[in-house]
Amino acid sequence: MNILVTGGAGFIGSHVLEQLNTKDDVQVVVYDNLSSGAISHVPERMELVEGDVRDNQALEVVFAAHSFDAVIHLAAQTMVPFSVAQPVLDCQINLGGVLHVLECCRRYGVPHVLFSSSAAVYGDNPNVPLKETEVVMPTSPYGVTKMTTEQYLRVYHELYGIDATVFRFANVYGERQGEGGEGGVVSIFCKLLSQGKGVTVFGDGRQTRDFVYAGDIAHAIICGLSLKGFHIINVSTGKETSLNELIRCFALAVGTQVSVTYTEPRKGDILRSVLSNAALKKQLHLTPAMTLERGIAKTYTWYKENQ
Repeated sequence: MNILVTGGAGFIGSHVLEQLNTKDDVQVVVYDNLSSGAISHVPERMELVEGDVRDNQALEVVFAAHSFDAVIHLAAQTMVPFSVAQPVLDCQINLGGVLHVLECCRRYGVPHVLFSSSAAVYGDNPNVPLKETEVVMPTSPYGVTKMTTEQYLRVYHELYGIDATVFRFANVYGERQGEGGEGGVVSIFCKLLSQGKGVTVFGDGRQTRDFVYAGDIAHAIICGLSLKGFHIINVSTGKETSLNELIRCFALAVGTQVSVTYTEPRKGDILRSVLSNAALKKQLHLTPAMTLERGIAKTYTWYKENQ
């Protein structure tokens, strides 16, 4: 199987490449502008093409030179605050980029696109755990681009027969994560604690998130390569974890009590967030395997050794 992974040198992409690299029957081309990714994340046997998804001509060259069986599209602008400050640029990267990829898939006969969407499409919805059938109501330009891309994928499937699998990620964490994207609280805590500093929590720490390990995300994506048709699937643990529980896991990883400063809640912060993973279990027969305690320990150890 020949696969193109856009954004493969980034955080989640690095976990996808790591797992694909164990498969002898898979050939991978990575397309990444390296704005947040790193060459070191790309295994030696994989071809790396440095380019931007906004550059349609550069994409055309890659598609023309290969016969891809699938595209895993991870390249994106992932920071919600950035999208609020610069919605036009956010749109150019996230929507313009995906349209360039989809058009290349249409012209060069690529049968399947797998897309990294987000819990951000749901907005501030109290009907937790959120199922894929919920009405989407994003509250940021970033969420709007994810929601819109999902609809483009549906239409490209219906009009042009391209199979499309949408994965809505919960709060992803793991090794090689930056501090700016979704789920960045884990990497922020890693940085502070590795420097011997305490952490700050906005509110009382009882707000919840659904923290899912990046390796479990990558496993779901790879299992999704076999799907046909159009699918939307949450990738989550289905468990609510409070920030106070997250801090307890960090205390175990660090080996000492964590100093916590509680301050005023931030306006607009979501109190509860958890996604149903019933569809993930039903369609891909998967349940994320990594426990939060073990995942935080792995992530903290990596961060301390590499940063």
